[in-house]
Amino acid sequence: MDRARLADFLRTRREALQPEDVGLPRGRRRRTGGLRREEVAVLSDMSIDYYSRLEQQRGPHPSGQMLAALARGLRLSLEERDHLFRLAGHATPHRSLRADHVNPGMMRILDGLQDAAARVVNNVGETLRQTRLAAALLGDDSVHTGLARSMHYRWFTDPATRLIYPPEDHATHSRRIAANLHDVHTRDGHDSRAAAIVDALLAASPEFAGIWREHPVAGPYCAPKRIQHPRLGVLDLHCQTLVDPDQSQLLVVYTAAAGSESHEKLQLLSVIGDQRLP
Repeated sequence: MDRARLADFLRTRREALQPEDVGLPRGRRRRTGGLRREEVAVLSDMSIDYYSRLEQQRGPHPSGQMLAALARGLRLSLEERDHLFRLAGHATPHRSLRADHVNPGMMRILDGLQDAAARVVNNVGETLRQTRLAAALLGDDSVHTGLARSMHYRWFTDPATRLIYPPEDHATHSRRIAANLHDVHTRDGHDSRAAAIVDALLAASPEFAGIWREHPVAGPYCAPKRIQHPRLGVLDLHCQTLVDPDQSQLLVVYTAAAGSESHEKLQLLSVIGDQRLP
């Protein structure tokens, strides 16, 4: 671990970021450019003291998980993230795992959508980041681990996943999800993350296996959806997507027609958050 270079690298990247880059107000009392240490700590989900000690060359040896959080908070590119890992004395993450890293440009766009229902997902249905409103609408996807990180996998193995859609829409979603996995598996090959999910589903879900044998073809990734919220009922939503072809990631934004009942429900949900019925 090169403490001096690690500290200097963190400082230069912090000073290069502007508040507007991460969705923060500049404020009138900010005398210098760049972010404050406490702002980076919050963005990286760590204590201010922990981050400050790293910049002061007296911090602990950060784990890979902490380094990944720093890379996310500082909006590092993949190359910068790898450099951060090397400075901290870690091997760089394997290339096949890089889909977990959100592109800095995508993060900047998501930072500007904090009042919207938006999330970044990879090509196997794993949520990489989501706004507060998206978590209130669809559930907090950060709690899942292993294969269950993929909504595609959960759809066919965990009945609770289907509760956010009306029962009459389930068959359509099943076919759409299987078709998406079929497309990604064909493109990425037998050693891919998609292949691992497909193999697990073929063994666990007769429904998935039946659709898979039909060679389903993917249609629009984010067609209009009806979301069934436990407190507000059904919301009729549209999806807008922004594709990052370099990392096979999608920024998905859920919207409702202005003046509609669903629009009013979405606005109410932004206020009540993830509260549930008593």
